[in-house]
This record gives sequence, structure tokens and C-alpha cells, in this order.
Amino acid sequence: MNNKRILVVEDEKDIRNLLCISLERMGFMAFPAATLTDAKKLISSETFDMGLTDVRLPDGNGIDLIKSFKKAFPDAPIAVMTAYDTTDVAVDAMKKGAFDFLPKPIRHERLKALVTDALENKSGSSDETPENFLIGETSPIKQLRSLIGKVSLTQAPVMITGESGTGKELVARAIHQKSHRRDMPFVAVNCGAIPSELMESEFFGHVKGSFTGAHADKAGLFQAAEGGTLFLDEVADLPLDMQVKLLRAIQEKAIRPVGAQKEIITNVRVLSATHRTLIDEVEKGSFRQDLYYRLNVIHVETPTLRERGEDIPLLSRYILDSLGGEDIKLSEQVLERLKTYHFPGNVRELENLLHRALALCEDSLILPENIQLPFSKDIVNESTGVDALEINDLDAYLASVEKSIIEAVLDAEQWNRSKAAERLNLTSRQFRYKLAKYGLSSENE
Repeated sequence: MNNKRILVVEDEKDIRNLLCISLERMGFMAFPAATLTDAKKLISSETFDMGLTDVRLPDGNGIDLIKSFKKAFPDAPIAVMTAYDTTDVAVDAMKKGAFDFLPKPIRHERLKALVTDALENKSGSSDETPENFLIGETSPIKQLRSLIGKVSLTQAPVMITGESGTGKELVARAIHQKSHRRDMPFVAVNCGAIPSELMESEFFGHVKGSFTGAHADKAGLFQAAEGGTLFLDEVADLPLDMQVKLLRAIQEKAIRPVGAQKEIITNVRVLSATHRTLIDEVEKGSFRQDLYYRLNVIHVETPTLRERGEDIPLLSRYILDSLGGEDIKLSEQVLERLKTYHFPGNVRELENLLHRALALCEDSLILPENIQLPFSKDIVNESTGVDALEINDLDAYLASVEKSIIEAVLDAEQWNRSKAAERLNLTSRQFRYKLAKYGLSSENE
């Protein structure tokens, strides 16, 4: 990183000089500017590998400089420094393209970590496809791959949302693997699985003797993820008191282990995920608004399997291969059934279905009878489609619904009575009675 050129925009002379001296001692070339006007002149006449700007300048806002800097040097990162309204300013800056932010007063260790990260990140990221969920050629998955590539080049916190089973943790791992942090730890934690009384110790660590049972020093999750990525899954499950402490750790980029006297500087990128609508949790008062905006700088939504049904053949092939079924194929009937199934459990459910089908398959071809799709309310919706307000005779309507469901399940099971009765949780005697009641005799088989 020798001879890397860094633009330093700061109106206070002492701070500006100190920053330049610190950067030069690290082996960089620092170019000082006291105003927005001076900075723009340097941008037009020099080349830079990185920018570092204060927010409040005598003739404007440093955040406005981000656009000019990125236009002139698209691949060069720029970070902002601020002593004011840290959360709002940081979020605004990163949404406009800032690599990261540096709160004042600026500590040498944090400055060094930020600049090193920024310039390492500029060197490029891996183009390897990291996980199976990226397999597919439909528009939603292509858009997801593109977005992952973009967000991996910044330090901005990312909030990943989506239904259960859509691969939120895999998205987080992909962002990590395509960033310059890929050789450092990726630490995933389910926030809902940690007892509240142990949460602070688990996140920040503790020192020996800090509480009953603390027989030795223990590193927390932030220390375990040092230099890498900390993924907070189901972040909405964090209790309010822990949300306050997490917000401070993210803003200050420092933690204090339980019982410790001094803070520890951290260099960790935080990604988070939830299947809930977090803004609703904010409105209910169960999630802090300031933490929500701090975590949700960039939003990534994982697509459901329903949105990319055409990817099911490719996904199925990958899953079967990973389960040891390289020589096993899906019949055309099975593929059609999978493509039209609702998949409330998404990719995770597809994997479970194929795992079971592989165990039931007797030769090299998976047939419809090997795929046990669970009973779904969609059978009712697709078979009736009646507005409740139009119902005049409830008994007749319920009878018609029951008949439609039985017919749909029989069709799904290729008129195998035993399997249909089992799927509907009916005894053989009950099922025979209903078949006779609705005139569904064996001649329909």
C-alpha cells in the first residue's frame, strides 16, 4: 500500500495536520484540504486512492463531496468523519456511497484499521460463486447476485430479510466471501438462542471474576469475528437493553467486556437478518428505531422459491448431487409437480423433500409416489375460490369443499386410496365412507 494517495478534508488545522502526519507514518501520501472548494480543486487536478472527509465544512457539507469524489474515482473508497449525530450522519453517508465512517475524537488504531480495510477492499473480491442458493438463471436470483457483488465492496451494515428457508445466512456468507474479509472469520449467531442473562457476556466477553461462574477470561463474539464478519440472525429477538449496547458497539467500533476497565477497539463488519417486518417491531416499541436505521443501511431481500420456480430443476440437480444422488434423476411428472407447488418452506423444504425422495427411490428415477408433498391450504384455494360473503348454505358449501379437497388429494396421489387417507389423517373406514358419500367410486381411479 506504499505511495497510496489519500485526500484529507478537515477544516480544523490541528486535526488536519495530525491526520496527515498519522497517515504519512503509515506509509501513505496525504493531501490536505480545509474546505469543500479546496477539496474539489484537488479532485480535479490530482488522482486519489482514497478520500477522508469531515461532515461539517465552512462552505458546505462533506457528504456532498462523496458524489464528486466517486464520480472522479469510481473505484476509490471515501469515508466520513463526524462528531455530530453519529447514527443519522453515518447512515446517510453510507447510503450515498461512503465506504465507512469515523467518529470523533479519532483514535489512531481506528484510523489505521479503517484505511487499511478501505484500501484492501479496493484490491478486488472473489468472483467465485459461494453457495448453492446462488444457482439459477431467473431474474430474482440474477438481481440478488448483482446486489451481493455491490454490497461486498462497502463496509455498510446490511439487513437481510425474507421468508424462512430462503437462505438469509447464505446471502450473508456470500457477502463475506466476496469481500476483502473473506480470509478472516465469519461468525454467525442466532440472537434468539442466547439466554438474556448471558447475552452481554456472549457478545462482548468477560474477565475472570466479573460474575459468579466467571472462572477465566472469555472472548465474545465480536472478538471471535475480529477482522471478519459478525452475522446476527433473527436480530429482532434481541431484548431492548442489549439493543442499546449493540448500537454503541457498532457506532463506536469498540466493546467493553463484562467486568473490564477499558474498551477494546474492534474491526468487524456487522450483517443482520430477520424474517419479521422490522419496521413493524419499531412501531410496536420492541425494536429501537436508532438501531434499525443503523443496521438497515443497505437492504437485501431474499427471493422466495415461488418467485423463481424455473430454477427448481437446477437447484434439484445440485441438491441431489450433494446428497450423493449423482445418478438419480427426477421424472418429468415430478418436476412439473415441484414447479407448481407453493413451497412455504422455500429452498430448505425442497432439500428436505428431495432427501426423503432419495431414500424412497428404488431405482435411478424419482417418481411422483416418491415425492410426498404436504397437504396445503392452497389445495382449498385452488379447488374452491369462493368468496365467503357469497355463501348462502354453509353445510352445502362445506360438503363441496370437502369433496374438492378429497378429489385434489386423490389426484395428487394418483388415486392411491391408502396414501390419500393417510395424507388426510383419516382411517380407511372413514375414507371409504366419504368416497361413497360423494360418489367418488373406484371407477374414477
